[in-house]
Formats: sequence, C-alpha cells, structure tokens
Amino acid sequence: MLTGATGGLGGVIARLLHRRGAELILTGRNADVLRPLADELSARAVVVDLADPVEVDRLIAESGEIDLLIGNAALPGSGLLPEYTLEQVDRHLMVNLRAPIILARAFSQGMVTRGSGHIVLIGSLSGKSSSPASALYSATKFGLRGFAGGLRQDLHGTGVGVSIVQPGFVSGVGMFADSGAQLPRGMRTISPDAVAEAVASAIEHNSGEVDVAPLEVKAVALLGSVFPELSARILRRMGGGTLAALVEAQREKR
Repeated sequence: MLTGATGGLGGVIARLLHRRGAELILTGRNADVLRPLADELSARAVVVDLADPVEVDRLIAESGEIDLLIGNAALPGSGLLPEYTLEQVDRHLMVNLRAPIILARAFSQGMVTRGSGHIVLIGSLSGKSSSPASALYSATKFGLRGFAGGLRQDLHGTGVGVSIVQPGFVSGVGMFADSGAQLPRGMRTISPDAVAEAVASAIEHNSGEVDVAPLEVKAVALLGSVFPELSARILRRMGGGTLAALVEAQREKR
C-alpha cells in the first residue's frame, strides 16, 4: 500500500515499485489522478481522505493483508502557526502523523503473524532540523521520525522492518517543486527518482533511517540537530526568500 499516490512523488515511487514487481494498492484524495495511475500500473485504487478517521478505518477494512506499507501522504504545513485555524492544525496532524501511525498499527499485526513485511514512512530532513515558518510541519516530521525509530525497536526480531526515508528539497515534483521557490546559493535539490530508489533500498536492506539529499543539505540538517541555535541563526540569514515563497505557494494547501 502506498498512501499519497496522487502527489507527484507518490507516482514516481509507485512506478518504481511496480517495476520491481510489487502489486500495489494506491490511495489518494484526487480520483481523477489516482484512477489513471492505478490503471497504468494494474493497481487497486482507493480514494480516501486520511484527515478523516472514519475514512482511515474504511481503508484498513477494505485493504485486507498487505506486505508493504509506504506512508507517503503529507500536507506541507508551512507558515506561522497563528495563521492556521484549529481545523487546519488538526488536519495536518491527522494526515502527517496520526494516519501513518494508525495504518502501521493495523497492518503491522498481520505482518508479525506472518513473520515478514516492511513499513516505510516518508519523513523529511525537517524532522531533524527546524527552520523558520515550519513549526507545524516540523512537529509532524519530528514525531514521525520518533515513531519510526520506536516501532523499529519494538518489531526487532519479528521479521518486520521499519524505515524512515527523509528527503531534502526534491526537484521536479512534490511540495518544494510545486511551490516554485528557489534555494539559497550553494544548496541543491535531489531527484524524485533518488527518493524512490531510497525507498526500495530501505526495504531491500532493512535500513532504519535514510537521508536523501546532497551533502550540503545533509550537513545543514546535522548542524541543526547538534547545534540548533547556531543553525537557527544561519537559516534566518540565508533562507528568507525561499521560506517566503514556500509559505505563499503552499497557503492554499492548508
């Protein structure tokens, strides 16, 4: 099962998994995008809004047993927190954090019983280092990273693996590419194919945590996790234009 299949990155991941022989259940909110993709890949399509707990329960009930869960669906969550309504805050928490936890809880039980399976959660380097105008998004990605690490420990020895794949800025498709924002000088993007390959590799090698980004972006994330105050000063000075463009472009996705 791949959630968030109607986003650009979801389609790239789905096509790679199909080429590797996976039989797919694809989920997303946009039926006009989801169903043609499912037809292309001989996959099953389930139109679902992960912000609705009833819809999440329906997805679980209709899916049966699965061997792989790739939690890719997410909302961008950029902007200052007071700009969000309480309903918008709840929606981001539901899609980005609650839904993958509930799906992992439901499907991991069958995997443990069968003694095999894998869960891949698509996080972000924003789950390792915070930046301005991203408090809500970072909250969900920090939480997702912690959940993945804890669940991996809990399932150790059962035959079920858990991985978190954490991209930096992705070119071509996805949240950053759709925003049209430009990175500060000296920072580079990563291709969507590289993220998809990281997902496949995490499954094949049972990797716990995979960062997918150029060296300089990884370095900034590492700096933020080890020296958060120094990182914050640097990001405030170098990332203002990029952050402003992201916030404005992603406002309608709240």
